[in-house]
Amino acid sequence: MISDESLLDDCLAGGRKAQNMLYRKYASTMMALCMRYARDRSEAEDLLQEGFLKVFQNISSYRKEGSFEGWIKRIMINNALNQFRKNKRLPFHKDIEEINEIEILSAEEAKEVDFQISSDTLLSLIQKLPPGYRVVFNMYVFEEYSHKDIAESLNISENTSKTQLLKARRFLRKRLAELRPTIKTVPVDG
Repeated sequence: MISDESLLDDCLAGGRKAQNMLYRKYASTMMALCMRYARDRSEAEDLLQEGFLKVFQNISSYRKEGSFEGWIKRIMINNALNQFRKNKRLPFHKDIEEINEIEILSAEEAKEVDFQISSDTLLSLIQKLPPGYRVVFNMYVFEEYSHKDIAESLNISENTSKTQLLKARRFLRKRLAELRPTIKTVPVDG
């Protein structure tokens, strides 16, 4: 396996073979990321291709600070967010103060869940989230952004970010409850 540094140097020199190798090395990881932001596989593939075009166009701006994979991931996330903004698919509603009850699973409640679902099923449920919910959920849960960072990135209030996360979790919890009788359950050890 060729190192990232070697691939980076070859890509900077314009090597098509190195670009292909870089793509092959990171495509599956970045596709998984794109799938979380997209409605379906076709949209995720488009995000992936556009993201890699931006990687190759901007590879000279990588300062070799932090991991190269992290830099690529940041480009993929920004590309997905830009596509959502461009398509105006980020509808946000209500502030957190307008919500009467908070239904976020605590760590103790999460441990009591007595079944597991496949990652494909979970991904499918995430893709069914309304766009605004999906973006905030992904940024908060998977990318570990704070509500402040999400708010700045999406030009929304922190309370709107919190509300969208709350609604995403409600949506997912409801869909999981609907699926529960049909999912082949696997006891969780512990």
